[in-house]
Amino acid sequence: MKKIVLLLLLTAVTLAYATDSTKLSPDLKKSTAPTARVVVQYNNPPGPLDLQLLSTLGSLLNALPLVNAVVADLSLSNILSLSNQSNVKYISLDRPLAPTLSNAAPAVNAFAAWQSGYTGQGVGVALVDSGVSSNPDLNGGFLGLSRVVWNQSFVTGNASASDQFGHGTHVAGLIAGNGTSSKGSKYSHTFEGIAPQANLINLRVLDQNGAGTDSAVISAISTAIALKPLFNIRVLNLSLGRAVYESYKLDPLCQAVESAWKSGIVVVVAAGNNGRYQPTDGYGTVTAPGNDPYVITVGAMKPMGTPTRVDDLIASYSSKGPTAIDAVAKPDIVAPGNLLVSLEAPGSTLYNELPGNRVPYSFYVNGGNSAPSSNYFTLSGTSMATGVVSGVVADLLQKSPGLTPDQVKARLMKTAWKSFPAYSSTTDPSTGITYTDQYDVFTIGAGYVDVEAALSSTDVAKGTAMSPYASYDANSGNVYLNDYPTAVWNTSATWSNAAVWGSAQFVTGAPASTVAGSNVLWGSNVLWGSGGEPWGSNVLWGSNVLWGSNVLWGSNVLWGSNVLWGSNASAGEQ
Repeated sequence: MKKIVLLLLLTAVTLAYATDSTKLSPDLKKSTAPTARVVVQYNNPPGPLDLQLLSTLGSLLNALPLVNAVVADLSLSNILSLSNQSNVKYISLDRPLAPTLSNAAPAVNAFAAWQSGYTGQGVGVALVDSGVSSNPDLNGGFLGLSRVVWNQSFVTGNASASDQFGHGTHVAGLIAGNGTSSKGSKYSHTFEGIAPQANLINLRVLDQNGAGTDSAVISAISTAIALKPLFNIRVLNLSLGRAVYESYKLDPLCQAVESAWKSGIVVVVAAGNNGRYQPTDGYGTVTAPGNDPYVITVGAMKPMGTPTRVDDLIASYSSKGPTAIDAVAKPDIVAPGNLLVSLEAPGSTLYNELPGNRVPYSFYVNGGNSAPSSNYFTLSGTSMATGVVSGVVADLLQKSPGLTPDQVKARLMKTAWKSFPAYSSTTDPSTGITYTDQYDVFTIGAGYVDVEAALSSTDVAKGTAMSPYASYDANSGNVYLNDYPTAVWNTSATWSNAAVWGSAQFVTGAPASTVAGSNVLWGSNVLWGSGGEPWGSNVLWGSNVLWGSNVLWGSNVLWGSNVLWGSNASAGEQ
């Protein structure tokens, strides 16, 4: 045994003169410290001789079998020697980890807002959803009490405002969770909402199955308007929707959101999760009240598991415009909405039906086990993206409380990040079907919401920010965007279509902007009927097509076991 140890020591001394710098991490190469704590990865699991040599060179601290690695304290000279071992794959510093947020916040530059002191403090956000359950991450208000300052149920026969479905609490966390249950040195991730000091007004309209009615939603919106002066309600979050049956000018739900908008409340609405609908490739599937031209309608992006937004892609299920009947260009902006971690409601329907969506302690607790957390849950959808944007609006209104809803919408759209690929594809792992998305105005709107850019902007729109509407020219085969007479768009160079939507998404036309030719999105027999009118009775909105009882909303489709909320796809796209 002594001979073996001696041989290893001699080997180590000999190796001091040989170095393979390609195996050293860049920050390790720059290190000037005499010793360092490093992670040594091996091509094959380290054997007894590997470990023996390592122990002679320094202090072996821990094994990391998941990545064929060990952690050790080594002198710089011995690190250089070790790099020449054939089984050593890579040596890097054991880098310190600080708590990081679920990828939604960095994607929209929320950290910049927080560092400037804008956290939604003092702003009330009315959440019209399935209710909000008590959670430590929603505390921190007056005297440390809950920041859910009002609770009311509009569900017939159920006076409880707690979340029995599990959707509203998740959205609440994305808006205003402060990360209390995942903040501190013991945690590797912190899950904090975009406006972590905003107050929430909980207006429950959805029952334990996620079902509600127009009347309940309208009653809740009315209450939000009435409570506006009491709680400084400046934002109304509607992560819900239903089919479009008539023009927004007649739809009572749309009229209700317009009333809120005109009372000074910014209304943020989900676009819907119908972007995979065929044969239109998801175009024309935005739900009500997201079809209203006044409100901010939000589509969903995939953060791709990284904090940076440069690799983010549109979620294939995110609904696309133009809207049914009125052909309004929607969504207005997009935001992170896929695989987002937020608050869960233990005992709720989603909690019980989707146990795989409970976030394990090992995901965010240093040294945590694989047991599911009782605090956090993963969901996907434009509902989640809507919560993110509501948080952004709260931060912006804390800084600039004098902005009107139209000015908020216009600023968010103009300052949105607009660097996207032309196309992207994703394959559903459960069906094997590949979906390809085109990054046009009806898919991503004006772009990716950016709270830092919005806070930095001083542009103030003078006019409405009503979303434009599309029209089809049967002679040329082109689709044009047209502005409402009161809209700010195109009234100056500051608010031109190119400035707001990005020139890459348009081909300039006169007097409006050309969106696409007949062979791109708008074949005469798909969205635009033979007479040039959108949504012919036998095209998208026929009784047996998108909204038929056996199609999108059928028991085995949208809510079926294998689709958006199902056990095989409930966490969203991969």
